Amino acid sequence: MAGRLNLFQRMMLRWRELHPYNPVHVVLIPAPLDRARLQACIDRHLESLGLTGLVVDLKRWRFRYAGGPANADLSVRAAGADPISVLSAEIEREFNAWFPDEIRTTPFRFVAVDAGGEFHLALAYDHFVAGGDSIALLLRDIAERYTGGVPAEAALQPLEMYPATYRSLLLRHPLWVLQGLTGLPRMVASARRSFRPRYGSAGDQYNAFKLFSLGPGALDGLRGASKAWGVTFNDLLMASVLQALAPLAPERARQPRRRELAVASIVNIRDDFGPAARAALSPFLASFRVSHPVPAGIGLRELVRAVHAETARVKAKRADLVSLLALGVSGLMWPFLSLRLRARFFIKYHTAWAGVTTLNVNTLWGRRDGRDAPFDYIRAVPTGPLCPMVFAVTTVRDVLHVGVSYRTAAFSPAAIDGVAKEFVRCVESLREEPCS
Repeated sequence: MAGRLNLFQRMMLRWRELHPYNPVHVVLIPAPLDRARLQACIDRHLESLGLTGLVVDLKRWRFRYAGGPANADLSVRAAGADPISVLSAEIEREFNAWFPDEIRTTPFRFVAVDAGGEFHLALAYDHFVAGGDSIALLLRDIAERYTGGVPAEAALQPLEMYPATYRSLLLRHPLWVLQGLTGLPRMVASARRSFRPRYGSAGDQYNAFKLFSLGPGALDGLRGASKAWGVTFNDLLMASVLQALAPLAPERARQPRRRELAVASIVNIRDDFGPAARAALSPFLASFRVSHPVPAGIGLRELVRAVHAETARVKAKRADLVSLLALGVSGLMWPFLSLRLRARFFIKYHTAWAGVTTLNVNTLWGRRDGRDAPFDYIRAVPTGPLCPMVFAVTTVRDVLHVGVSYRTAAFSPAAIDGVAKEFVRCVESLREEPCS
């Protein structure tokens, strides 16, 4: 049996023609590393789920898992005196490393960063095969196999190998499609008002990476401000990213038309596809943009209210589906574009400085047995052609881990350090006066 690749998966494969598109998830396993045992746990788990021998038919946009031994790629690095620096370097390396172009392959790579009594296990994967929520479950189950926290049989998550595509969603909800079509002019107008990031070279898509974390006080501040101001957690993150980006483009205030900064939110729409999709590995994603002039001196509360007004409209009108229509149109144009134009296509028409993607691991893992997250967890999501920076925000236990990927053709490490510092300042300020 073979499954059909959905719209977002097809676009991911097109992006992969330009540069690797490999997210990386990391779980901290509080046990000494035994490489042979870890390899066996990984291989047995992938084989038990049938996630081996991937075959992709690009002409017909179909895929199937043919089975066979996993023989997963597992490398080991010594943590040294600074495990996080070593881990960050490995994440960056995985961002920019191609998966083998073979007829049958296992689209997963593993790296263990050994710190003696514990180790980080990083999983890099070809993004078209899986959503981040599915990977978080898969990686947790491998960690639990290794630590013996649950019997191996209980760790198995039955998968829907070949779920429905976006076509079924759009056919079931034609009103959403009509609402999406009516939102296209608004999206185009917003893009024309948005100031474009500057690239040294559109063809240089090397991804660098920065990781930082925020403790319980920051998380409490976000929750408190969200409740007091009547906005969402994601609204606050998007507004904080907008404020953090504003110092990078002061010249936009002098532009006659393009004065706004835009950020995108990546949306998981898996639940829209029903119970079968919840058991699928495949990604079910959409996105939407929010833009604002972010004038000098604007407060976070005022900015987040403007962001919330836009995100509330997106949810009410299902305007996130506009992104699917736009992907469909770009997919039709793709064969007629040169490599140079493909690299510049989204730079010209999408006009977003950063993307924000969130995952609450506490909630996701709690679906099974209600326990607190048994492991620390970090995510890193590459930029792709849609925008030159991505904030991957992961909530686990009482900590926020923020992985920032960025195109070095657009941003220097010093610029990213400044963005991260301003983002932290915005978030930390919420616990001081969340109702001000």
